[in-house]
Amino acid sequence: MWMKDWREEIFSQIDQKEWDLVIIGGGITGAGILREAVNAGLDALLVEAKDFSFGTSSRSSKLIHGGIRYLRNRQFDVTYESVREREWMLKEAKWLVTPLSFLLPVFAANEKNQRGTGLQILVYDLMARRWKHKAYSRDGLLRVCDQFNPEGLLRGYLYGDALMDDSRVLLRVIREAVRDGGTAVNYAAVKGLLRTNQGNVCGVILQDRAAPAGQTYEVKARVVINAAGPWVDDVRGFVKAPPKLRKLRGSHVVLPLEKQVSKEYAVHLMHPRDYRTMFAYYWEGAFVVGTTDLDHPTEVEKRQPEPCASPEEIDYIIEALQFTFPKAGIRREDIISTFAGLRPVINTGKARPSDESRAHVVWEEDGLITIAGGKYTIFRVMASDVLNRAAARLPGRPVFPTRKRMFSPLAERLPEIELPLETMQYLAGRYATELPDLLEAATPDELERINGLPNIWAELRWAARNEGVVHLDDLLLRRVRIGLTLPGGALGVLDRIRAIIQPELGWDDQRWEEEAQAYRQVWQQSYSPSPQW
Repeated sequence: MWMKDWREEIFSQIDQKEWDLVIIGGGITGAGILREAVNAGLDALLVEAKDFSFGTSSRSSKLIHGGIRYLRNRQFDVTYESVREREWMLKEAKWLVTPLSFLLPVFAANEKNQRGTGLQILVYDLMARRWKHKAYSRDGLLRVCDQFNPEGLLRGYLYGDALMDDSRVLLRVIREAVRDGGTAVNYAAVKGLLRTNQGNVCGVILQDRAAPAGQTYEVKARVVINAAGPWVDDVRGFVKAPPKLRKLRGSHVVLPLEKQVSKEYAVHLMHPRDYRTMFAYYWEGAFVVGTTDLDHPTEVEKRQPEPCASPEEIDYIIEALQFTFPKAGIRREDIISTFAGLRPVINTGKARPSDESRAHVVWEEDGLITIAGGKYTIFRVMASDVLNRAAARLPGRPVFPTRKRMFSPLAERLPEIELPLETMQYLAGRYATELPDLLEAATPDELERINGLPNIWAELRWAARNEGVVHLDDLLLRRVRIGLTLPGGALGVLDRIRAIIQPELGWDDQRWEEEAQAYRQVWQQSYSPSPQW
């Protein structure tokens, strides 16, 4: 799947028929829509202007969670929906979405803001029909994690959520949809919409951005769904619809594993300055902390090729860590990388960005159906809601959800290769039924872990050969996440990466040098410890 010449094959046929459905946007919402559409037997096409998961879906907080803080804002429906979807994903996406226990400390300085937290955690568990929370005294919490600041510490709580690799979750959903008959292509930008004589949207004008000449195609469809995340207003502009989104930036820092404050638990902390909720947790062999919640003005977006953390945000995150874990000695100089994403939140004019609702909304304008808002955790719900809005115009008027699987069962057969159980589970969650082929394609030395990370070198070969890699940053930032978790964006192991992937991608030396230089620039501008703000 997505092997050599796959793009040429898609574009040679893309405008030769009328599709049942064209989905604009290769984030998790678009992926979920494609999967459900294929489950319903529809002829569906997903197009993404850049790379799959390029936007918010590779820059999230990596958590599948209900959002306890939403209970404080009385967003009960959002929390309930999210908690139930978290429980579903823990069961269906085994080893890809994994349980994560959080410690939540309460300090005297923010006790007023934390009143009712124990009750909220109880409600949180009741929504999930589970009982895994716990309350700690001050001394009890320090016995569990001695890195907490003892000054002003009053008590603490334990509750459960879940952790994921956001890009890999999305890739499994898309690739399994394609395996079952769907079509998806990255670097395919919508440049306009087709209209019927009555003025209703009936397709898209598509540009192949990976082709040298940037050829365009007129692609007809019964239904066009706009699932472009933070950029849905850009697509809605083709039907002259007024903007409705408020783009909010969330930034994170990635620290070396030795700075992790607890081997067993993640931490739900509040910033000492404004009591904003933040999270600190193990992820992919590193220690990740975030997120911020700030408006992302148009002028900032225009001057930056990708969202990135501002110096003020980085200092803000480090300040929270130094207050909460003074003994850990965390400094700005410890940062391996940073990343930032944009939340596509519906603008209701709240004074504080964090007070905006995370509920999703579906609109229909001149036949264009748009879904916006929401959060990663409820992508399956969002897919069903927008498809039900489109159902009257689809063959057979299908009903959603289809009640079919979003994630296929894991592989039953594995080659006789000795790998640690932890590594095998890690790979099984990410590659599912494709894992046997990945392992059989590897050379013996590619079964080793990459510089102590959970990843193995064979993942690079597999991604280059089978996972739609067009540029080097696709591989290192979104397929195998070592551009975030290795110091220097993995530039120190670039020679070995080159030896593995250059033959698979068919790049000559000039193309390799161009891609390597472009990656260095992207990483330095948007992912380094000091992004170019």
